[in-house]
Amino acid sequence: MGSKLVLITGASSGIGEATAKRYGAAGAHVLLLARNVERLDRVAEAIRGLGGTARPYPVDLAEAGGIAETSARIKREAGIPDILINNAGAGRWLPLLDTPPEQARAMMAVPYFASFDLTRAFAPDMIANGSGGLVFISSPASYLAWPNASAYIAARRAVSGLADSLRSELKGKGIVVTLVVLGTVETPYWEHNPGSRENMPQTDPRLVPVLTPEQAADAIVSGVEARQPLVVKPAIYRALFALNALFPGLVARQLRRSMPKRSS
Repeated sequence: MGSKLVLITGASSGIGEATAKRYGAAGAHVLLLARNVERLDRVAEAIRGLGGTARPYPVDLAEAGGIAETSARIKREAGIPDILINNAGAGRWLPLLDTPPEQARAMMAVPYFASFDLTRAFAPDMIANGSGGLVFISSPASYLAWPNASAYIAARRAVSGLADSLRSELKGKGIVVTLVVLGTVETPYWEHNPGSRENMPQTDPRLVPVLTPEQAADAIVSGVEARQPLVVKPAIYRALFALNALFPGLVARQLRRSMPKRSS
C-alpha cells in the first residue's frame, strides 16, 4: 500500500474510523473528513500512535460550499488523493408517512450529494494524472427494497447509481471505481438513527452475520487493493442479489414476511 494518500469521509467513527486505521497502519497518509472535530482528532492521534500519518479536516458534508472549500484546502496542503472513499452516510429507516420531507432531503445530501460533490472536486485531477480510486460505500438497499425505509433506500440507490455510471464514464482513464455493499455493521450509526433497527428485515445471524467495523474495513481495503468493481460482504448477499434480479416478486414477498411485527 505504501505512501498512498487516502481520503475517507465519515472518518470519526464506525466504518470510516476502522478503515482509516487500517490504511494508516499500512503506511498510507490518511485524510479524515467528518463534522466532529474532537472525534477526528482522536482518530488522527490513534493512527499516529500506530505509526501512521493522518490529518483531520472537519467539514459538514451536507454543505456544498464546505466541501468546495475543504477540497481546495486539501489540494493545497496534501495534494490529490490516490483513493477517495465516500463512506459518510446518515438517515433513519422509517415508513414514508413517518419521514419528514427535510429528513428525506438530508438523506440525499449525505451520502449522495456529498459523494457527488467530493468526487467531482477531485476527479478532474485524477483524470489528468491517469490514476486514482473512487470508492462508494452502500448497503444491500442498492439492490433490494423492503418496507418502512423508503427514503433511506432511495438515497443508497442514488449512491450505487453514481458508482455504476462513473465506472462506465471513466473507463479507460486509469481510474478504478469500486462499489462496496456491506450488510449490517455494528456501529454508532444505529444510536444516531433511532427506530431504524425496528424496520430492519430479520435474518438468521448464522447465514447473514453482523459485521464489526474492522471486518467492514478489511473488506473495503482488500477490495480496493484488488481493484474490484463490486465488493459484497457478507458474500451471501451476492446470491440474494442474483435471485432478486431473476425473481424480484419472490424476494420482495420474502422481505416483507421477514419484517418485524409492528405494534398497532
